[in-house]
Amino acid sequence: MTLLNVNDHRRRARRLLPRLVFDYLDGGAEDERCMQRNRDAFEALPLIPECLRDTRSMDIGIELFDRRWRAPFAVAPIGLAGLVRPRADALLARAARSAGVPFILSTASNTRIEEVRAAAPDAMLWMQLYVMGERAIAERIVRRARAAKFEALVLTVDVPVSGLRERDLRHGFRVPMRLTPGTLLDMACHPAWLLRQARGGAPQFVNLLPDDGAPVSAQAQAALLSRTMDRSLTWESLGWLRRLWDGPLLIKGLLGAQDALRALRHGADGIVVSNHGGRQLDAAPAAIAALPAILDAVEGRIPVLVDGGVRRGSDVVKALALGARAALVGRAPLFGLASGGEGGALAVLQTLAQEAERTMTLLGASHVDELGPRHVDRPEPRRRDEPATAAIHPARAAA
Repeated sequence: MTLLNVNDHRRRARRLLPRLVFDYLDGGAEDERCMQRNRDAFEALPLIPECLRDTRSMDIGIELFDRRWRAPFAVAPIGLAGLVRPRADALLARAARSAGVPFILSTASNTRIEEVRAAAPDAMLWMQLYVMGERAIAERIVRRARAAKFEALVLTVDVPVSGLRERDLRHGFRVPMRLTPGTLLDMACHPAWLLRQARGGAPQFVNLLPDDGAPVSAQAQAALLSRTMDRSLTWESLGWLRRLWDGPLLIKGLLGAQDALRALRHGADGIVVSNHGGRQLDAAPAAIAALPAILDAVEGRIPVLVDGGVRRGSDVVKALALGARAALVGRAPLFGLASGGEGGALAVLQTLAQEAERTMTLLGASHVDELGPRHVDRPEPRRRDEPATAAIHPARAAA
């Protein structure tokens, strides 16, 4: 099978992974409408080309936090990536380094912070942070990330409680794990995956380990798997993090303009507009649909990134044209990792970059800073007294 795009890698991953693992990677919360909303919102944004433009010199790179990215996206944090392939986090970091983009390591990763840095010594590495009830765990992670020269901290704030991920529950995917006979048989029917896992060992939340090397408590593992976080964490808690971390601090998981303004007031260096890939609040809006209001609130004072539903380089271009500084991609490189290891993940990142460059060329834009809202055919907002048909587009309604 020729792997031409992200969906090709997804289809191959579906064949190569046990259903439990694929559903964990691919699934969302409840009816998975938010996940679908992410895709629908991208598809509802046609792009408008500008013709007869000089595009001989193309550059899709960006600069952010004093670093040059070769493409305008980063690899989003994905917890339990070790289920897809042992040492997944290190392999993804290496693929991101080869693509010239940042990799964001999840608190729920299965490779130690220090090992990820050793695997990709010159990579742009960021650390994602969950704050559970034991804040000492978060403090240790932040200190270790700083010592390993991670460049930015990404605080995820949209998980006061886990979304209801029904695919996972049907498989018995919880702590302690309760695998059904059918799931065990399915694993046995994927011998290549099973052999790799047997050699690499069951994935553990190794970055929760205490400094003395004692085992991770069952309570901490269960809290991380179920996303049971510290519900006492508030905007004022950013002061606590600032005392631990002096680099760029981004807040991930915002969907409303008021929260964006709160992030500004409390000293955030960046925002990631995100609905957690549709894995938390199923009734949440698409992230790309929430982006414009947040950009209007922020008014360029800090960079705004976006994730959720990116499957094509054209999706990245749409986000940039609306005003985002960059996009994050999570499931896409994991599909590549499943289909072909580090090389598969790199192939996905290169495909997204090539698609973004081709899309920009067709739009008549040679550089990212030439993109703007004029390139996006956004639906016009409907007035209260306006017929529903006219809200689609004034010209179309008149026709």
